[in-house]
Amino acid sequence: MKEAVLYKPQVNRLVRCLACSWYCTITPGQTGICATRMNNGGKLYSLVYGKIIGPALDPVEKKPLHHFLPGSTVLSFGTLGCNFGCLFCQNDWMSQTTKSPKTVRKIQHTIDQLSTSVTPKQLVDLAIRKHAVGIAYTYNEPAIFVEFALDVMKLAKKSGLKNIFVSNGYESAETFSYIKQYLDAINIDLKSFRREFYRKICKSDIEPVKENIKRYFDAGIETEVTTLIIPGFNDSKRELTDIAKFLFHISPDLPWHVSAFYPAYKMMDVPPTPPHTVISAWEIGKSAGLRYVYAGNISDTKHTTTVCPNCQTVLVERFGYETIVRQIDLQTGQCKRCHTAIYGTWSV
Repeated sequence: MKEAVLYKPQVNRLVRCLACSWYCTITPGQTGICATRMNNGGKLYSLVYGKIIGPALDPVEKKPLHHFLPGSTVLSFGTLGCNFGCLFCQNDWMSQTTKSPKTVRKIQHTIDQLSTSVTPKQLVDLAIRKHAVGIAYTYNEPAIFVEFALDVMKLAKKSGLKNIFVSNGYESAETFSYIKQYLDAINIDLKSFRREFYRKICKSDIEPVKENIKRYFDAGIETEVTTLIIPGFNDSKRELTDIAKFLFHISPDLPWHVSAFYPAYKMMDVPPTPPHTVISAWEIGKSAGLRYVYAGNISDTKHTTTVCPNCQTVLVERFGYETIVRQIDLQTGQCKRCHTAIYGTWSV
């Protein structure tokens, strides 16, 4: 347990957490929505500082990032807890474990039992030993452990490593300012384009997510967006078109990943997404003018390929997580045939 940075003391020993867009006001002895940031006597403490799940070495394509150092590997880790309550969470044993009614003592006991204690230096040293190009803060929402993340990010930068967030997009403006100079790439989930979906299915709100997608992209941080397509919930042509148009208005260069759902957590009775639905979403994205759209979680290679938007030359081919760089100059980020600049980060 370590005192947090992103909070403001209030009257009567209340604290206001500034880590995410909930801006929880927390009474003494209680935690915020994420169940990991606790008011202890009028000061806010992180119960998961240095308490990680993992780590694991992953292809960067698994994040998923298709325009960031293709074919490289990153060291991934997360913590327990989350500021969302998605009914379809694939990592619910991590994100929701601390959320059932518990005392802070029981929450801390659960964290201590299931997590591994590490220092920022140990994580960075491990990434270097594993020949990773960077560190991915993932599995649950990094904003809830942002102070630990930043301590790792600073050391990672000094060691020549990249920093990647895999996020639900609910960071606060304060967290954005706190990390932006150290963050190299982010993948943000845009889970739906309806407020009702966010409220009922994710236990959250959509507006901060939309704001953050634009905020990160405009800041020059390599940004990609993922939508998990759930049959009967967010798979209508109208909704997918609305998402594609929203992303297009930010930039036609913004990569969009449309991925198939598989039953998980509290949505085990929902069938997997048919491959043709994912391909239809891909086509909607391209029709809306997005230059880079990718199908995920299905057996398909055509719709995972990066193609030059100008001359249609195949730049990067993907077969699952196997990546083959074809006709893109990794030093300049340009198509080798027509010299069109391709959005992304292509070299260290």
